[in-house]
Amino acid sequence: MIEVLVTFLILGIGLLGLLSLHARLQSSQMEAYQRSQALLVLDEMANRISSNAALAATYVTNSTGIGTGTTCATGATTQTRDTNEWCNALQGAAETESANKVGAMIGARGCVQSLSGGTYMITVAWQGLTPVSAPPASVACGKDLYNGASGSACNNDSCRRAITTIVRVATL
Repeated sequence: MIEVLVTFLILGIGLLGLLSLHARLQSSQMEAYQRSQALLVLDEMANRISSNAALAATYVTNSTGIGTGTTCATGATTQTRDTNEWCNALQGAAETESANKVGAMIGARGCVQSLSGGTYMITVAWQGLTPVSAPPASVACGKDLYNGASGSACNNDSCRRAITTIVRVATL
């Protein structure tokens, strides 16, 4: 009888370990999905700036960026249309559920920063699910906007995820 109880105890501990592993895999899968979505949106904006190179400087945003929590610009110029479509993509317009935009990363924001000599850094930032190390100080997009409530594990930008790319515009 004791052998059966010990077997059940060992089996129970093993099953709890499997449940914990499954929960961690779900979290990792969501993080990977958000990163792939961010890469698509980032590449889209890089292509838009490259194709409108003469007006690349007009795409520059502040470090808060556009996307979640902002109103998307409207207008007839190519730059305004590009920015509007990027803003809507960051807000999740690609997929809706009950009139809510859900097709993007959690809290997605996009920023375009002018570096020097026709070089622009495009950044997409979003809310990660678990804390890791914060992005480098040179990536200002969304800085300090992804901290959790007091006592949360998400502090000091540890839940902010960010990816960047550089676009160089030739001056002829």
